[in-house]
Formats: sequence, structure tokens, C-alpha cells
Amino acid sequence: MVKKLDENSLPPLLDHVGWRLWRVARQWKAEFEAAMRDAGHGWMTEARGAVIGHLRGGGIPQAELVAALGISKQAVQQMVDELAAEGVVERAANPADARGKIVRFTPKGAEALAISNAVKQRIEESYRDRLGAERFAALRGALQELDTEG
Repeated sequence: MVKKLDENSLPPLLDHVGWRLWRVARQWKAEFEAAMRDAGHGWMTEARGAVIGHLRGGGIPQAELVAALGISKQAVQQMVDELAAEGVVERAANPADARGKIVRFTPKGAEALAISNAVKQRIEESYRDRLGAERFAALRGALQELDTEG
């Protein structure tokens, strides 16, 4: 038999910073995704869009992409295949590894990246308008200080 909990005996739910960060991050993501879908780049809002965040400069070896994303080789293969089929990325020969491939942006992918950057800047500008320049700068500084991965 399951014992019924008395609602009055439960500890209160805290309104903690983690909850606030999660909610604001979720709101930011929803705004970004809606703008990218409106711009015709809905693929960037899906799981395979995570690949985009790891493509820098001349691209990244596909094997490094597996490690960076922390998912299986097969899952990365499928994501890259889908993005390549949409013309967003391409695989190129890896000069450091004859058997390996570099995943890099196509011109279409670079255009989508530029659009995503503009959307991110618009969102930040709306935050700056709401908070004021000084408070927004303080927020960015505090987040940067708390970011142990960046």
C-alpha cells in the first residue's frame, strides 16, 4: 500500500537561480527557433542543428565531431548525411588523414549561419533594451564568469 503524503509536510519548492536560468534559456531557444523556422532554416532547430555549433573555419574532422557531440558515430553520420542532402554542409578530404573527412559549410550553410547570427544579435538587442546597457553587460559578465566550459 502506498502511503499518501500530506501536502503540508512537503518542503517548499525553491525559486532558485537554476530554475530561472533554465526558464530564460528555454524562452531564448523558443524565440531563436521560431525566427529560424520563419527564415526557412527549420533544420537548425532540430537535433542535427547541433552539428552547426562545432563547424569553425575550415570545418572539423568527422571523428572529432563524434567526440564533440558526445553521441554515436552512426548518429553523427546520419546528421551529417541529412545536412549534406539539404546542401548545408559537405564532406571534404582531410589532408591530415587520407581516410577521414572534414565536415564544413557550403555557401548555403554559411548563409544560414549568418542569418542565425543576426537572429541571435536581435534577441540580445531586445534583452539590452529591456535591461539597459549596464545591466545587460553585467548579466553577460556574470554568465561568462559562471561558465566553466567556455
